Amino acid sequence: MTDAPPIRRNRSGLFAPIGLFLIVLVLWSVWWFVLAGQVRERLDAQVEAMRAGGWDVAYTGLGTSGWPFRVRLGAENVSITAPSGHALSAPDLAAEANAWNPDKWVLVAGDGLVLTRADKGKVAVRGQFIRASVHGLTQRWPNVAVEMARPEFTAHAGAEVFPIARAERIEFYLRPHLAPAGTPGSDDSVDVLFRLIEAEGRPDGPVEGLARNGKLTAQIEAVVEDAARLQGPDAAGVFAAWTRAGGRFTAVRGELSAGESRATLSSDLLSAGADGRLQGEVALQAVKPLPALAGLAGSPSGAVNRAGAAGAAAAGAVAGPAGDDIALSLTFREGRTFLGPFALAPAPRLF
Repeated sequence: MTDAPPIRRNRSGLFAPIGLFLIVLVLWSVWWFVLAGQVRERLDAQVEAMRAGGWDVAYTGLGTSGWPFRVRLGAENVSITAPSGHALSAPDLAAEANAWNPDKWVLVAGDGLVLTRADKGKVAVRGQFIRASVHGLTQRWPNVAVEMARPEFTAHAGAEVFPIARAERIEFYLRPHLAPAGTPGSDDSVDVLFRLIEAEGRPDGPVEGLARNGKLTAQIEAVVEDAARLQGPDAAGVFAAWTRAGGRFTAVRGELSAGESRATLSSDLLSAGADGRLQGEVALQAVKPLPALAGLAGSPSGAVNRAGAAGAAAAGAVAGPAGDDIALSLTFREGRTFLGPFALAPAPRLF
């Protein structure tokens, strides 16, 4: 009896999946490098456009990484200065997106930021994390979110002290205005939301006085009309052209909590004057406002009119017991903030 010849097996089927994988890998890598190159080109074009518009943009060590699933741009010693003199700088700044969805980007400042206020100096910002996300870049107005977890603010030597020492969270959101289709002007408006959660004021400052050594929490939302005018800033800042064109805030709503005091606020219309100061009227429904007003009256800060705060506190005491709800009117006019007839402080300045 003779031995049967060995059976030869076709092994080509084992290599087919490997070959397919290598083809996909090559094609994906080509796509990744093309995408990374396009992102770099668009960034360079945007930087040149900003410089042509009067911005000062500087950075070192710009590099691209993240293959195969992400596109990441990282740079060091980033500095962006607006024509108004306001600036932002970061020792390390990174932006990344999924390679299969480059419409959403996340920016992270891993080592904190330095904010420069044109006439007040620099303040360092550090926290658990500082990040921003942008998505919907193909929309007229993208969705933007800025988040800071446990930020701390430290003014540089010679700079004006920042009113907030630290907070649990600070958040800012922007999105296209949600309105029924066909609403006039809705396509040129954006919704904004700002949250300040459990903020602590600097020693002897107005926030500390308002909260009576407690914590300040605020949530304010509004519609920004004629938002296209916020583009193309000049030396006065992004709000200058917007104001000259009649830009305004509408549907302003909010909630405030400072120590024992609580308040809800609303305003149908706020705008800015030629001096950049906010103008308009805000209705307040306050619960236990007297501790906050008394704290402002006792604050040694020069930013608060102590006599005006004391007068408002006295008037509130006459209006009702400290535990009652009290309807108040906060008015911004002539560059000042008035509570009823009492001037409290300068009106907030947009530019």
